[in-house]
Amino acid sequence: MTEHNTDILGVVIRGLRIDDYDALLRLWHEARLPHRPKGRDKRDNIARELTKPNAIFLVALKNDRLIGSAFGTHDGRKGWINRVAVAPDYQRKGFAAKLVKEVELRLKDAGIGIIACLIEDWNKTSMSFFQKIGYVRRDDIIYFTKRMDPEI
Repeated sequence: MTEHNTDILGVVIRGLRIDDYDALLRLWHEARLPHRPKGRDKRDNIARELTKPNAIFLVALKNDRLIGSAFGTHDGRKGWINRVAVAPDYQRKGFAAKLVKEVELRLKDAGIGIIACLIEDWNKTSMSFFQKIGYVRRDDIIYFTKRMDPEI
């Protein structure tokens, strides 16, 4: 997929680079987004995912400071959005919506017509955000998971 940058109000949205990793973890910490730096969010795991054609890992930068993230992936049929975070100083200014919109556009370019996200039941802020930007809550689907390692 061709990388392209989007400049919105002085904020550049571009693909995540592995050199952004430390700043990304700082962002997630500031935004209180739970993450697993010893598991699925380990530097090596993210570096590997960045090489995959179905990974759309975007970040937002303002004056070279990483202020937002949104990750998208797909399985060829359905797209998934996760890891949406915005630094506290920039929250409620539309940056999360712009990041998600950019992931949606890139998923659409990949031929994906259904996009979903999984939100933990305690995260009311994320639920409200996704409903506000047009996502519909489904209570008729039960999600099962199996972790091969509790750190993942």
